[in-house]
Amino acid sequence: MTPQRVTLITLGVADLARARAFYAALGWQPALALEGVAFYQMHGAALALFGLADLAADQTRTRAELGTGAMTLAQNFTSMAEVDAAFALALRAGARAIKPPQATDWGGYSGYYADPDGHVWEVAMNPFWPLAADGSLTLPAP
Repeated sequence: MTPQRVTLITLGVADLARARAFYAALGWQPALALEGVAFYQMHGAALALFGLADLAADQTRTRAELGTGAMTLAQNFTSMAEVDAAFALALRAGARAIKPPQATDWGGYSGYYADPDGHVWEVAMNPFWPLAADGSLTLPAP
């Protein structure tokens, strides 16, 4: 078993139809959609949109116990122009701007937005992390 991996990221959403429409506006297409959940294939992993009530029931917790997590999902791009385009697309799709893309103190370019359920996404260009042609990231050796 390989312990250092994530194969599925599940986002709890208040309105599955609204969440699916938002991600569709970003160009995401579900690989599998069942009642109450939609799965999106990514590079070697999947993203799921799952109703909050169903997620709470699955975890045997109350909806209030789910709370909000202090985490960020991120997409890296190869240029500042791609970052700007991804940020603008998200806003047109209904995202809330948190921090517009801008130069960072670590030498990159980054911005943040929240999807309609408040899940925070970073869009970034890191000149120290080259991306493969398919957009995947392998961290450079130290």
